[in-house]
Amino acid sequence: MSRHPLHDIMQPKSVAIAGASADGRGAGFVSPLIELGFKGKIYPVNPKYAGQDIMGFKTYATVRDIPDPVDFVISSIPATQVLPLLDDCAAKGVKLIHFFTARFSETGRPEAIALEKEVLRRAKAANIRLIGPNCMGVYYPAMGISFNEGMPRQSGVVGCASQSGSAVGEIVEAGRVRGCFFTKAISYGNAIDLNESDYLQYFAEDEDTKIIVMYIEGVRDGKRFFRTLRETTLRKPVVIIKGGRGKAGTRATASHTASLAGAMEVWHTAVRQAGAVEVGTIDELMDVAAALQFLPPTFGVRVGVAGGSGGSSVMGADQCEEAGLDVIPMPQEIREELKKRGSPIWDWISNPADFSIQMGDFNSGGEVIQLMAEDPHFDMLIMYLSPPHNWGPRRGQGPPPSLEEHMKRSGIGLTKKPILAVMQERWRGPADDIADMMKKSADFRAKLMEVGVPSYPNIQAAARAANRFVWYYKNREQALVAECQ
Repeated sequence: MSRHPLHDIMQPKSVAIAGASADGRGAGFVSPLIELGFKGKIYPVNPKYAGQDIMGFKTYATVRDIPDPVDFVISSIPATQVLPLLDDCAAKGVKLIHFFTARFSETGRPEAIALEKEVLRRAKAANIRLIGPNCMGVYYPAMGISFNEGMPRQSGVVGCASQSGSAVGEIVEAGRVRGCFFTKAISYGNAIDLNESDYLQYFAEDEDTKIIVMYIEGVRDGKRFFRTLRETTLRKPVVIIKGGRGKAGTRATASHTASLAGAMEVWHTAVRQAGAVEVGTIDELMDVAAALQFLPPTFGVRVGVAGGSGGSSVMGADQCEEAGLDVIPMPQEIREELKKRGSPIWDWISNPADFSIQMGDFNSGGEVIQLMAEDPHFDMLIMYLSPPHNWGPRRGQGPPPSLEEHMKRSGIGLTKKPILAVMQERWRGPADDIADMMKKSADFRAKLMEVGVPSYPNIQAAARAANRFVWYYKNREQALVAECQ
């Protein structure tokens, strides 16, 4: 597999925004570059404002008029104006154009389809690569490139390729709240030139990208895509959402990005055989990505569930099993050890471990968690956790513990075994208490991430993520063994 050209052309030293203006979408591409701190040169292009400043940058009538080299052009002009822009870019030696510009083949109109073909022909003749058309483009925080304001400045280890522009924004935001940040996230729309296989190969080769997530409505070259997918999943995990799974979705796909959604049974089989993890929603996509990012590789599904209470423990066990995990009985060795320590609940503690009545106090719960964490019968733990709260003084219990002490009591950090946290945030009480709990919850979640513990809003989400996480590593191991034989 040869090195993909995106490695070189995704390092622009200058960006021109065709169709830039003081307001509207053209400004929407200038201001994110400023906000994210793009270190190269920025050139607004718009004949209407030639010679004027847009957000502090001199505006040029055409790309040809820019006195310095231009590497990357963002097109925010109408489709009827793109051919002269392409000619200007060819004359200027531009390497990459992102067409936010839409109304091409996705409209189904013959003249728009013909225009799209001509755009591709001229781009190929000039050795210019294209992202899009009809897409949001590139988010690359390390380079200071973004298509929206308010996107995280922090880089991470997740690479994203999304056929949908709105989906890529949702994916980045869903990642932010889970502590998953991105190397790059690319929205690619109609994909008339660079397509899903190109972005997959690019992320597979990218040393900074450890996990790949994708939103796909259709593929241009099925054989190439699944061959590249198989090669990639042997090296790093790929998690995929397929858009256009039903009849209505298929119709919407055609008008959205001019893609044809294939037969779903064939798709599911091919994705599994290629070793990728398939999910159904953006939340699931980033739930799995969080497990893959934070947890050590695991090949077993025997789970210990701790910290729930009453009905939540029972339902948690059901949801774990429904997700494909094995909620094994509490090992007798743990009961015997508790008996030695004088625990009054040694003979009736179970898995899930109900901490509401059985434990008596928080420290007893931490003791049980420690034993579960050390026991070889468990492959992983799912723990119900909550942050330290400010109810203590009101109940005569003294001040709440620090986050560090609370984590120690919770049993976090006692094992290298994968731990997934369930943080059910159901706020009750006076407004001041709720505000305090919300802040402590955010701080606690950040602390958990620091020690490699992803958090989930409910046990169903945690269990599903755990199952898919284990499936990837088991499948990869089997594939690697088969390749060696």
